[in-house]
Amino acid sequence: MNARLLLLALGLGLALLSGGVRAEDDEPLPYAERPEVDRFVLDLVERHDFKADELRQVFAGARREEAVLTAMRAQPRQADSWEAYRALFVNDRHVRSGLEFWRANRSSLARARATYGVPEEIIIAIIGIETFYGRNTGRWRVIDALSTLAFDYPPRAPFFRSELENYLLFVRDMDLDVFSVKGSYAGAIGIPQFMPGSYLRYAVDFDGDGASDLQRNAADAIGSVANFLRRHGWQPGDPVQRRVREPGPAPEPFVSTDPMPRNTLAELEEAGVRVQGAPLPPETRAVLLRLETPEQPAEYRLGLQNFYVLTRYNRSLFYALSVSDLADALRAEQRRARRGRRG
Repeated sequence: MNARLLLLALGLGLALLSGGVRAEDDEPLPYAERPEVDRFVLDLVERHDFKADELRQVFAGARREEAVLTAMRAQPRQADSWEAYRALFVNDRHVRSGLEFWRANRSSLARARATYGVPEEIIIAIIGIETFYGRNTGRWRVIDALSTLAFDYPPRAPFFRSELENYLLFVRDMDLDVFSVKGSYAGAIGIPQFMPGSYLRYAVDFDGDGASDLQRNAADAIGSVANFLRRHGWQPGDPVQRRVREPGPAPEPFVSTDPMPRNTLAELEEAGVRVQGAPLPPETRAVLLRLETPEQPAEYRLGLQNFYVLTRYNRSLFYALSVSDLADALRAEQRRARRGRRG
């Protein structure tokens, strides 16, 4: 082989290795053998005083999960239809089980409302959508899910490397076995499905037992959800959204996929947007949302400040509106049940 071909072959081999792939068969290298993982380890050693040998042992035991990558790649296609997405969560099963969760955790929910200003039904709806009230908290080892996404999912690798760092800090702080914690395919943990960074920042010990346990403790999960929302700007007593009766003759300039409320109600009403529900101050800011369902007319809603806060929990517009609609259904059924008991 001449010198030029030799250099080309060596360059190809180095490129394959630097990308975490075996040159001979395109099989991904184990995480413990990857240069980028070792750089990640050394960075954590320098910034957080981890022990390099211990982290290398962790990555020697971490597994690449192809099913995690498949689920992540399929995620955007799950939200093509507003009606189909909403029906997954705003249904009799979720309402019935949500009321059971309300009864079982009445005192914690009431205390969370008093402490943080977040209504019980909003907290319940989030927990219901995330894990069906704590029953489906995930089956993936979090170290495997986050390692897979941090080093084998380039579109969001920086985010997941940050969450992998947070996870390693979390298990160290909580004195947990790094391989014992299970969660979603995206690495979310516990009853409210907090990512590790959110767990570190927003989890609270709401029952005062000395630990913030979101995996098994419903009271801590309730308080932590409420704390998350309040610290992201939840406005106590304000609505989340309004249904639109008439979007006006030309709503397009006001329709946005950005959940930040930027237009005033006065501006929207001047453009012909008509909403349902109790009147709000004309200076209230809102965003006009168009919800598409294939082969059906679009539905319009107005998202308000508390709608924007819900998108900090999950950035999907469909998600935030489903939380609001499920919460409305829970509150309506709760009132109906109270009237029945009084009758």
